[in-house]
Amino acid sequence: MATREEEEDEAELNLLECRVCFERYGPGGQRRPRNLPCGHVLCRGCVGALGGPESRRLECPFCRRACGSAETSDCLPLLQLLEVLGPAGGGLPSARRRSGGGAGGPAPAGLGLRLALGGWGSLVNPSGVAACRRSGRLAVAHDGKKRIHVFGPGGSCLQRFGERGDAGNDIKYPLDVTVTSDGHVVVTDGGDRSVKAFDFEGRGVLAIREGFCLPWGLDATPESEVVLTDSEAGALYRLTADFMKGKLKKCQMIRSRLVSPRGVAVSQTSGAIVVIEHLKAQGPNNGSTRVKIFSAEMELLGQMDSFGLNLVFPSKIYTTAVAFDKEGRVIVTDVCSQAVICLGKPGEFPIFNPLISHGLSYPVGLAYTANNSLVVLDSGDHSIKIYSST
Repeated sequence: MATREEEEDEAELNLLECRVCFERYGPGGQRRPRNLPCGHVLCRGCVGALGGPESRRLECPFCRRACGSAETSDCLPLLQLLEVLGPAGGGLPSARRRSGGGAGGPAPAGLGLRLALGGWGSLVNPSGVAACRRSGRLAVAHDGKKRIHVFGPGGSCLQRFGERGDAGNDIKYPLDVTVTSDGHVVVTDGGDRSVKAFDFEGRGVLAIREGFCLPWGLDATPESEVVLTDSEAGALYRLTADFMKGKLKKCQMIRSRLVSPRGVAVSQTSGAIVVIEHLKAQGPNNGSTRVKIFSAEMELLGQMDSFGLNLVFPSKIYTTAVAFDKEGRVIVTDVCSQAVICLGKPGEFPIFNPLISHGLSYPVGLAYTANNSLVVLDSGDHSIKIYSST
């Protein structure tokens, strides 16, 4: 009877073979791995053979979804795995060893838990966290009586506000929170489908209702603009406001036709934007997520769904939150493996590098402080966990 490690090695070897011709993938020519829009992978030769001499539309041999040859794309995870293995293809790393950097250059150092805040009774089903890079304060959105908690750099609770029914400061159902560089706390409120801004004392300064269907995730740019997802509308917005005066200047849709976008993050260095889409599937527990990266000009730089990540990681990945570190790497949470994972910079995307692999229950939020400490919001035990390089 095969051991578990032998079974894992066999599964890994199967990843390197086209499931139509059973030839080993290669970095170029007819053996180069290609993604179909349905998520299945074939070699370039089989894509051409199925499309026929005139490159007509082909049918996926596994799920029967039709597509055109031009709709296929390189399978980057497999190409990067082939690069790691080298031309001889020997030395295939096991699942436990291959979680290192790969082709994306040096990976961030390991992280160790430095501080834990909150807990049951303090935070109730928290949904969003943000850090003020100027003051070091943390803002957390949760479902308790006062919806927003503000913590100081040392962990003390400085302020609570947003009690439901409080005139001018009412927050009905907070979904996410961000902090602008000019020191304002901005919250998405799913209860009345609005975006609300407060100062750090909890005074409401602006409520934005621009016909949003379900505003969800948000993040602030260095210029104190806010990038916002609308999950039901499948859209991404950029909000420009004078929060000091409580005036909205502009609400611009910058991307449409997204699939249930929720988490979003903006790179503080390049202006790149990363969005998490939640994909619906038939049957229970079959949902998946997709990470999309756009340039500051909203050109698509890359994307990776749960299926693609599964090619380089031995378990299903379901992403709930995203952030950029100070080097511009994309960092995501995975509630399936209860981990925080680095996917690399937009130009390298995706590599695979676990940063935190134990001690989390249900990570739903990420933020980086000015000193590059990583803040993880763990809804499973209603806490904030702050990690620093070890």
